Order: sequence, then structure tokens, then C-alpha cells
Amino acid sequence: MSKKPVVLVVMDGVGINESKYGNAVTNAFTPTLDRLYETCPYTAIKAHGKAVGLPSDDDMGNSEVGHNALGCGQVYSQGAKLVNESIESKELFKSETWNALVNNCKDQGVMHFLGLLSDGNVHSHINHLFALLEEAKAGGVKEVRVHILLDGRDVPETSALEYVDALENKLEELNDGNFHAIIASGGGRMTITMDRYEANWPMVEAGWKTHVLGEGREFTSARAAIETYREETGVIDQDLPAFVISEDGKPVGTINDGDSVVLFNFRGDRAQEICLAFENEDFDKFDRVRKPDVMFAGMLQYDSDLAIPKMFLNSPPKIENTLTEYLVKNNINEYAISETQKFGHVTYFWNGNRAEKFDEKLETYYEVPSDVIPFEQRPWMKAAEVTDKLIEALDTNEYDFLRVNYPNGDMVGHTGNYQATIIGVETVDLQLARLIKAVDRANGILLVTADHGNADEMYEKPKKEDSPIKAKTSHTLNKVPFIIYGADVKMKDGDLGLANVANTVVKLLGLEPKADWEESIIE
Repeated sequence: MSKKPVVLVVMDGVGINESKYGNAVTNAFTPTLDRLYETCPYTAIKAHGKAVGLPSDDDMGNSEVGHNALGCGQVYSQGAKLVNESIESKELFKSETWNALVNNCKDQGVMHFLGLLSDGNVHSHINHLFALLEEAKAGGVKEVRVHILLDGRDVPETSALEYVDALENKLEELNDGNFHAIIASGGGRMTITMDRYEANWPMVEAGWKTHVLGEGREFTSARAAIETYREETGVIDQDLPAFVISEDGKPVGTINDGDSVVLFNFRGDRAQEICLAFENEDFDKFDRVRKPDVMFAGMLQYDSDLAIPKMFLNSPPKIENTLTEYLVKNNINEYAISETQKFGHVTYFWNGNRAEKFDEKLETYYEVPSDVIPFEQRPWMKAAEVTDKLIEALDTNEYDFLRVNYPNGDMVGHTGNYQATIIGVETVDLQLARLIKAVDRANGILLVTADHGNADEMYEKPKKEDSPIKAKTSHTLNKVPFIIYGADVKMKDGDLGLANVANTVVKLLGLEPKADWEESIIE
């Protein structure tokens, strides 16, 4: 085995884009990255679409599937693709869970659907909701309420009304004398409900009050709420305040005893906290006021080790034979670190959607708590503190493989703030400069890559030359870098992706590459 430690850096959301238009990566001051590109073995690899298990190459990657691919060396059918296959085959609607949900509420109760309303295909897809609505009606459910979370992050930033209109048209098509479905509540995804990694429980509390209790500003329709808030606040969809739909001064869709609730998001990170609020009897993160006795299920089980949620419509991919499994079998000592926003990605998602460690002695995790503050106000985030701890770990000479995620390019990129994102990218570049010195001291090897693009395309492509600049807040379809510093190696040519990284790490550690994984990127 090589005595050189291998350090892998994931620059979250830092893709490769030849265009300089709205490119907060190319237009940032990045002397460290520039030097690495000029002096080191380098290639570009795929981080979206089929390369990470998504249905088509029109599907943008995301941090979850990206870290799955990085950490397991294989390509598994993921979120949207899993659900698509289950819906198309009707297996979802033959499941015990679906039939229990329908039977629970079809005589007297209400079926509620809660989730992100868009076709971004990162957390959810509106077509999945449409299929659920159709089958609820076919199954004999009489009353349905839909609680919508507005996107503007994985889709254009002010596109919410397109999806609301599509949903309203679908409901009008389905409604008749035996079936009554309406929108009941909603709000921006970064305002209510969809927090992750327990970074901001008040978001979840706000969602609970909105969806369950029916508390909040009341409107006659989702369109009226969106148009009013836009006029009053000017914020983009993801930041729109919560709203409740009411008739005659009474909320139309509170969640009550005997109801069924389906969370139709398929991505797990921003789904787990609302699941806990519905399911945990000893929940203490906020005062729920009342906990309705409902049958609750998720589109997937978002954490199989912790059984979140207990009921689910589709089983997640069973990812086995991961990089960490292989390394611990070979007595490789590992260290994983990030701040809260991406800590789960270098641990849970990296290890194949597994919360538990494979080996307590050989795996060390360190989480730097993220600030609960809009990321454009602190675009440097906790990068310096993360680097402090990473260098400290590297200097001990105890670890053979160390991995880190810098969230800046992604989390700041999602705000749509171009100037702040440039600072975020420059922050990561500063940390790379510090890290290189530590890698040199350790006589180590540094790998620099990303899990998907984001900061590389901060403006929507203009439809006309004189079109005003419009922020882009979603991920991109661009490739990402893969750079090797500290090793004299030759990169392979070919159609390579994130899943090819695992065998590359194995090879650099002096171990035998795995024949059942995607091939190594180096000769």
C-alpha cells in the first residue's frame, strides 16, 4: 500500500463552462485552481444524467446522487428513475403501503399530498403528483388536499405559476361529483418545510403551522398568494412566504385525525425533518400544538438506518459494495469532514445511504456547524474552519484517505446572487492553497473534483440580445473537473463520470482496483 495519504476535495457546485456569461467560477479570482489546471493531470467528468443513475442526460445531477456515485464506484438507478419505473409499471399502486393509505381515508378521511411542485427532477416531479392524484381517485378516495412547496431553485426562479396552473388544470380535469381535490397551502421551499440536516428547525415549524394547523396569511387561491407576495416583496419563488387557502374565513385543508399524508418528494435530505414531525411521539424540536393521528408515508424511505419515514412507497436503491466498505476491509483509516450543510453528503450519501459507520475505529467524521443565515450574506460560510480541522487531521499522519466537501459553490450559487457566489468560489480557492501546503508536508496526493455544476452558470441564457439578466439558481448539466496533484499519472480518455473516482482512489492508495466498479480514471 502507498504510504502517501490521499485527500479528496469536493468543490460542491463548481462545474466547467466555456462561456463566461454569468460564470462565477471562470470570472472569480482563482490562482490556485488555475495553477492546478496548468500543472497537474486533469480531465473533465460527467456529474449528471445517466452517469449518476438519472433517467436521461437532460436531468441535472445533485449532491446526493453525486456523492452516491463518488462513494460507491457504481451507477445505480436513482430517485426520479426509481419512481418513474415504479409508476410506469404500476408497482407503486399495487404496494401494501399505497393501498393502506387509500383504505385509511377513502370513507371519511382526506388524502393529503405534500411536496415540491416543479419538474426540476431533483427533489420531485410534478408528473409523479399527477399520477398519485389519478390513482387516489381510481382507488375511491373522495377528498384530496395538495400542499405545494414552490421551487425557483431547480427550475427558473419565478416559474411557480406555470406549475400552479398545470396543477389547477389537472385538478379541474379530475374533479367530479365523487372526487374533490384542491390546493390547501404552500410557500417557498427555502421558507418553510424543506430544511435539511437540522440546520433550521423554525423552517419546519413554519411548514407545520401552514400545512397541518392551517395557520398563516389566507388567500383564495395559490395564484393570488404568489402574485400578491411578488408585488409586495419582490422575492423569487424559493423565498416566497407561506400561505393558506381558505373559504369563508376557514382553511380548506388542515390535516386531521384519520387522514392519510404522502410526502411526494423522492430526495431525502430536505424530506426527513417534516417526517420526524409527523411520526415521532417524543418530538421536541418545536411545539406542534397538536399531532394528528394520520397514516404518513414518503415517496421513498429517506434514511433506511433510522427508518425515516416508517412507511414509504418505493424502496431506495440498495447500494452495496461501497468504497468505504472496501477500504475498511483493507485497514484504511478514513477521515470525512464538512460543515452541516454538506456533512451528510460526505458520510451518509457517500456510504451508500447508510447512517452507521462500517468501522468505528477506522472512520472518523467531523461536522463544523453551519451558520443559520442566508448564504449570500456569508458566502465564505465555514470553509476556513473546515480547512483548519482537515489540516489538523492530515498533520497527525493517522489517516490514509481524507475527504472534504466545500459547499460554497452550491449553497451560495442557489441564492442566485452572482457577486456572493464569486466570493464563495474564491473562498474555496483560498482553502485549496492552504490545503496544498499541508498535502506537501504529508507527502500526499490531492484530488480535486465536484459533485455537479451550479456556480458555473448563474444567469439564465438570454432569449434575446437585449433581454434583462435573470438569475439562474439551479444546478447545471456541465461536466466537473477531476485534478490530481502530487502524483505522476496519466488520465484515460473516454466517457468518464463521478463513479469512476472510487477505483481511482483505490489505485492511488496502492490497492487492487475493483473489477465490479466503474474503471479508474488513471492508467
